[in-house]
Amino acid sequence: MKSVKNHLSLVIALLSILFSMQVFFIVDRSIEAYKVNLASSYSVIAVSKKPLESSEIVKINKIISSVQELSPDSVIKRLSSDMKNTNVELLKLTLPKFYKLSLAYYPTSEEVKELRADLLANNSITKVEDFSHTHGTTYKLLLLFKNVVSLFTFVVLIVTVLLIFKELRIWQYKHNERMTIMGLFGAALWLRSAVLFRLAIVDALIASFLAFGIFFYLSSYPWVLEQLGSIGINIVIFNPINDFLVILGVAISISIVLASLIVIGHKEEA
Repeated sequence: MKSVKNHLSLVIALLSILFSMQVFFIVDRSIEAYKVNLASSYSVIAVSKKPLESSEIVKINKIISSVQELSPDSVIKRLSSDMKNTNVELLKLTLPKFYKLSLAYYPTSEEVKELRADLLANNSITKVEDFSHTHGTTYKLLLLFKNVVSLFTFVVLIVTVLLIFKELRIWQYKHNERMTIMGLFGAALWLRSAVLFRLAIVDALIASFLAFGIFFYLSSYPWVLEQLGSIGINIVIFNPINDFLVILGVAISISIVLASLIVIGHKEEA
């Protein structure tokens, strides 16, 4: 019964690390997908005193993906109710040119400032509206959310690693007498510690497959998909191959490293 309890403690500890790590992956993918959506709706308006070719504007900064000239007809229509046709045509010629710049991706605040500076460096462009206040607020919220999740994952990792180390240490104490006797008979260090490594690897495999089952189920759970759909993003919650290999690699690596530290510590004590 105690053996099962020790196994269960180690598996739960490893599972908490894998769970928090996969949640971080999901959040990171969600933020990147949301930034793609924001990029499609976010644009910069440039005002030019003379017509410019789209290719000329695109070359100003690599982040600009496409350019669309905005028609002044709606403005002219509001102003020309009591104007003669000749005056309307003259107004069209004297009005500045407005261009809507679509971006390749959602930029950082620094990239927005750089884009603004590059545009204003063009002698023909007189004004740039980059909606920097709205953009800055949105981008800072995304960064804050990502940083909070990163901090949470890091704290869980540190605390859980210490718990796993303690569990392996307890297991090592239980088998200390047997390991000492094997050492007296000349058994190699790896052979004396085989039980400890077997425990670590087996529990790492159990935790990895449990994590696989949990996230594979969540990846198709209607409520989760509905929540993601409500904010307009579509991401891979769990990749059965790539994500599982990462989870498996992390679980086994942590277990083997901690078991190795315990074995080395036992050797020094001896």
